[in-house]
Amino acid sequence: MRVLENAMQKVSATPAFARVAPSIVPRLDKAVHRLSGGKFMLSQWMLPSLFLTTTGRRSGEPRTTPLACLPQGETFLVVGSNFGRTSHPAWTGNLLADADAVVEHRGRTVPVRARLLSGDERAQAWAALLAMWPPYASYQARVEREIRIFRLEPR
Repeated sequence: MRVLENAMQKVSATPAFARVAPSIVPRLDKAVHRLSGGKFMLSQWMLPSLFLTTTGRRSGEPRTTPLACLPQGETFLVVGSNFGRTSHPAWTGNLLADADAVVEHRGRTVPVRARLLSGDERAQAWAALLAMWPPYASYQARVEREIRIFRLEPR
């Protein structure tokens, strides 16, 4: 399994993956999740994962996104890497507009409030996220924006 994880990390760090993954990975995650009755996500075999439902800042409609996460007690760290693309992912803008969201993780649904991290707290979270998934460093190196990190706390 470690060989597969190393290979996936190398592939994930490439610009080609950043171009293709945003249109493929979320769709596969949603399909596997639906077909498994909400029990599995494709990406969970490589990383801890969750579904985050935010409120669209323009539409006001619920928007559900599969994301890698780092569970920490009752909270989750999520990173707006957007696979190393130049723009912030839409879900991060949604959280900045309305911090209340819902997380589905391992069959549990939890209302959460998101908090954008900064300073020392962000630096500590970034180090923990890099330990979990080293390709995040490649994503940050490719973009000029600071990748957003949120802590999702139960409401």
